[in-house]
Amino acid sequence: MATYAIGDIQGCYNELRQLLEQIRFDPAQDKLWFVGDLVNRGPGSLEVLRLVRSLGDSAITVLGNHDLHLVAVDAGIGQLHRSDTLDSILAAPDRKELLHWLRRQKLAHFENGHLLVHAGVLPGWTAEQAVELAHEVEDTLRGDAYMDFIAHMYGNNPQGWDEELSGYKRQRVIVNAFTRLRICTPQGEMEFKFKGEVENIPEGYLPWFGVPKRKSRDTTVIFGHWSALGLVHKKRLIALDTGCLWGGPMTAIRLEDRQLFQVSCSNPVAKHW
Repeated sequence: MATYAIGDIQGCYNELRQLLEQIRFDPAQDKLWFVGDLVNRGPGSLEVLRLVRSLGDSAITVLGNHDLHLVAVDAGIGQLHRSDTLDSILAAPDRKELLHWLRRQKLAHFENGHLLVHAGVLPGWTAEQAVELAHEVEDTLRGDAYMDFIAHMYGNNPQGWDEELSGYKRQRVIVNAFTRLRICTPQGEMEFKFKGEVENIPEGYLPWFGVPKRKSRDTTVIFGHWSALGLVHKKRLIALDTGCLWGGPMTAIRLEDRQLFQVSCSNPVAKHW
């Protein structure tokens, strides 16, 4: 039995199938951990959703910003962007079942000392606290009032965490940290415009994982989202968005022995930064 964590898919279905063949994935024995952003920008978002959903308990996926964008568009709240490739899902006969499944996925998963998130963890959160906060939003997304939450989900404020926050402001910070975070101040104030390489981070900000005395530093955090960052493979930090969509490889790592697996992109789109 093995557990494989896999970087952002973003609709790159053919590469995902090739990667699963390379690792000889056996759903009867092995587990897949997806860092989120299963859909959008690539050509096979519908096929990716159907495949991951079909894996049942053999796959765990956390929600990324593109996944939540699809949920918002499906709810009639979000607007399609010119670069979106979600039409096949929205026109699919199993659309309702796929979206019902998608919005019941996690924002964070913690198991055997590994914390799986899409984008990042605020420096003031322990792994245990991160999972508890994720549950607050997960419960809302799975409930009957999820459309009210989606209508208030977007926005950059508040930019940092305060335990006294409540309601939609509290949940917005939680969602932004887990699905949009790349850089923040040492005090944990988030910035969302920056998408580039580490050496170009604006003054006063750090990668979220570079904040001194970050409370999750003793946990191995596995994440994606930041394709310009590329592969990071350290003792307590694994970044897996290697930019398959933009021409880089799709990457998986076997958590038991840290062996890496990669397949090449077959049909890249233009870079986004």
